[in-house]
Amino acid sequence: MAPIDPAILDIDPAILEKLRQYDTPTVLNVIELFDVRPRHEGFLNGEIKACFPEMGPIVGYASTATFQSATEPAEGDAYSNLADQVGAFEKDLPAPRIVVFQDIDPEPCGATFGEVMCTVYQNFGCVGLITSGGARDLDQVRELGFPCWSSSVISSHAWCRIVDTHVPVKVGGCDIQTGDLLHADCNGVAIVPVELAAEIALGCELLAEAEEGVMGYARSENPDAEGLKQAYEATKEAFEAIPGEVKRRLSD
Repeated sequence: MAPIDPAILDIDPAILEKLRQYDTPTVLNVIELFDVRPRHEGFLNGEIKACFPEMGPIVGYASTATFQSATEPAEGDAYSNLADQVGAFEKDLPAPRIVVFQDIDPEPCGATFGEVMCTVYQNFGCVGLITSGGARDLDQVRELGFPCWSSSVISSHAWCRIVDTHVPVKVGGCDIQTGDLLHADCNGVAIVPVELAAEIALGCELLAEAEEGVMGYARSENPDAEGLKQAYEATKEAFEAIPGEVKRRLSD
């Protein structure tokens, strides 16, 4: 496993909590303003969907692993590596954690997770789970209040097993490393540049205020197209000013 970026150890938990107050599209909109990556990168594609869209946003550090279930293992069983995985992220990674699985079978055969695994993860500092494979035990996991994202729902676990822990994975078209900062909600999953966590959290607050300019005008009495155009231009200028305003406020 590559070394964990020590910068993640310096993020104030209050910043993570502030990020959690906003939806994933807002977080991605703010990341765009800082121009640190192309706009078509840094978020999981539509293959990965929220199992429980009614649950709110989560923020946490990725604890990655690979999974397979289509072939019978030479040894071990469904939960034989679970304690090792929990030990690894307890040792290597601060909470909150989000478990991220890549299903390495040619296509998902058995469900990556169910009630037992989610119960364990939830009680060992995890706030959610993301997999390129399948989900099951949806009623029970919903009852736990444990948000999950998957590509499908599959009733059996087949020969399920955790293969490798804290290795690079590819999920939803994105390369994810252990320690990556993730933000996820009913809309999808974003990778947050860890070095800009504080800037993005404050930027979300400013962007929500700026958006109210055009939406407030649209809700006003007797709005017209010319007024909407002016409100949009003002909102656009407010967006463009956000990075500079964030820098100013954080440097005070």
